[in-house]
Amino acid sequence: MDRRNFMEKIALGSMAAGALPWVPLSLQASVVKADDLYNGLKADIVIAGGGLGGCAAALAALRNGHSVILTEETDWIGGQLSQQGVPPDEHRWIESHGSSELYRAFRSAIRQYYKEHYPLTEEARAREFLNPGDGSVSRLCHEPKVALAVLQQMMAPWESARKLLILKNHKVTSAETKGDKVELLKVRSALTGQEMVLRADYFVDATELGDLLPLTGTEYITGSESKAQTGEWHASDTHRPDNHQAFTMCFAMDYVPGENWTIPKPRDYDFWINYTPEMSPPWAGKLLEMNYSSPRDLQPKDLAFHPLAKTFDGILNLWNYRRIINKNNFKEGLFPGDITIVNWPQNDYFPGNLIDVSEAEFNKHIEASKQLSLSLFYWLQTEVARPDGGKGWPGLRLRNDVMGTEDGLAKYPYVREARRIQSLFTVLEEHVGLEQRAHVSGIAEDKVKSPDFYDSVGIGYYHIDLHPSSGGDNYIDFRSLPFQIPMGALLPKRMKNLFPANKNIGTTHITNGCYRLHPVEWCIGEAVGMMLSYSFQHNTSPHLIRSQPIVLKNFQDFIRSQGLETHWPENM
Repeated sequence: MDRRNFMEKIALGSMAAGALPWVPLSLQASVVKADDLYNGLKADIVIAGGGLGGCAAALAALRNGHSVILTEETDWIGGQLSQQGVPPDEHRWIESHGSSELYRAFRSAIRQYYKEHYPLTEEARAREFLNPGDGSVSRLCHEPKVALAVLQQMMAPWESARKLLILKNHKVTSAETKGDKVELLKVRSALTGQEMVLRADYFVDATELGDLLPLTGTEYITGSESKAQTGEWHASDTHRPDNHQAFTMCFAMDYVPGENWTIPKPRDYDFWINYTPEMSPPWAGKLLEMNYSSPRDLQPKDLAFHPLAKTFDGILNLWNYRRIINKNNFKEGLFPGDITIVNWPQNDYFPGNLIDVSEAEFNKHIEASKQLSLSLFYWLQTEVARPDGGKGWPGLRLRNDVMGTEDGLAKYPYVREARRIQSLFTVLEEHVGLEQRAHVSGIAEDKVKSPDFYDSVGIGYYHIDLHPSSGGDNYIDFRSLPFQIPMGALLPKRMKNLFPANKNIGTTHITNGCYRLHPVEWCIGEAVGMMLSYSFQHNTSPHLIRSQPIVLKNFQDFIRSQGLETHWPENM
């Protein structure tokens, strides 16, 4: 299949090249219109947040004939993959199943982008599953700007036709509701300060923190629930609404041997170089050291750092962990060295959180997290121990161009936890945690499966992985099961036209730990976009779809026809 047809299939929401038959799509989509009476804009659907869930929801709605306004508070769409600079965390089956076909087509387009625009070696070019960075965290580690470029290509035809309007650098500031429905959102441009009114039949909260929930009065929960609330084995003893996982201000760096790129000493370096996390169970030592608490057993675990080495006698070399460019995959001389992303235990920020705090408190923690990341970088340049007995790697270079910022840090923090809707159905540890599920089911751990949700609208997998928290919890990390995404977790108990499409679905603090990753967020967003499309087409509503067995079955057939998987293969 040639490049034009490949990208056409992706842009219009068809499946990966040759994977499935062409899906009939409505190209007569409605358009975004001016709402003169209110000096604003109107579309079928307004989506707040241009992350992976927001983009997937938009593409799903567009390919089925609906107009979309997508707001994004930074100047990059793509969320975790772009503005936050995090290569995809995925499961081992991702190349063949366990996501939507559109997500896999998106991944294929990233690989195709490198093959068409970069001077790869012949060996790298011939690889079906090219991994540009060969980072150990994922089968596809790549630059943020490539994810951005591919997403923009996918959106381009819809934007040109005015069926999609992307309002970058716009943040939702307020909302108006009537009863159990949202009537409008007000957004403000970060560039001009101008406010605008957005109206729609349906609204989607795809923000990183679930920002629309308090603005619309939608009921939600924050922090860690108690055992009494959820019955989860790993839940807190008490409900702690301000206990959230760490967030991280990621950055990119490369290494230029023989050169000195040492940055000025960060303002808060003396604080962070001496900072010892206060946690239970205790952290391994100081934060800026080459060790940490092993997530599985919380025992001290050594780490290694060397920008020119692969391994250290079985110890993880952090340089290779989230490496996004392996210079050996490209023709000699293109890159002076590899490029890697720093999203490590050492720059997880947990002294405070970003949810339901004042603007001043929010900004204080953002600035402190930036100081932590810059301090980590300076420490790597000047003080980290080298195998030859020396200290520091002055040739480390902060790559602000990779992140698209002046300071070299990501445009937005990597957020692991958001406000969560009070939903019709909540996913609990007993559904997806391997040990508790086996206990509840009375089935051996090697035979047990997660529940077969009657209202499944997608699937995903990741182990339950909670990073240290603002409430002093160390890692909570344990085995989980391949799971389904129940439609009930996407439906607020009360609100009828506002739906989540990020980390704000009906999970708990614990189960968020496996529903928060890249392909799951994409599948959630795509399912929501199709849920709203189906509601338009059949003059119904998402809540009614789920409540009527025949309608629900027809809806599930509809989403499966466009490449969403609702069940894992029986023979896994």
